[in-house]
Amino acid sequence: MSEGEIAEPMRGGPGSAHILPFPAAPKQVAFDRKELQTILNLYGRMVAAGEWRDYAIDFMPDKAVFSIYRRSSEMPLYRIEKDPKLSKKQGAYSVIVSTGLILKRGHELDRVLRVLDKPKVVSN
Repeated sequence: MSEGEIAEPMRGGPGSAHILPFPAAPKQVAFDRKELQTILNLYGRMVAAGEWRDYAIDFMPDKAVFSIYRRSSEMPLYRIEKDPKLSKKQGAYSVIVSTGLILKRGHELDRVLRVLDKPKVVSN
């Protein structure tokens, strides 16, 4: 083939390329923009107060998890979970402590997060 010629694709034979569709991406649960903004607002306040220092977000087929850490090398202090299967029962949102204890569960994320945003009582 000389310079400037365009090769014709082979048709049919053993070396022909077959176009295969991309496999469907596995469905996963995620936080929407408003939910993530609500969580990050709380996270920012707690970082400014020196309480929290790191986070991780996991999107899985059955739930989305926002994990909060004091140090990145530790277990998460809290997990904020969104589990749509529970939305008609106890509520899709929950705050879970590192021991697995559910601190609060509900249908509205703002109300569930209030358990983490309580003001500290200062005594003299």
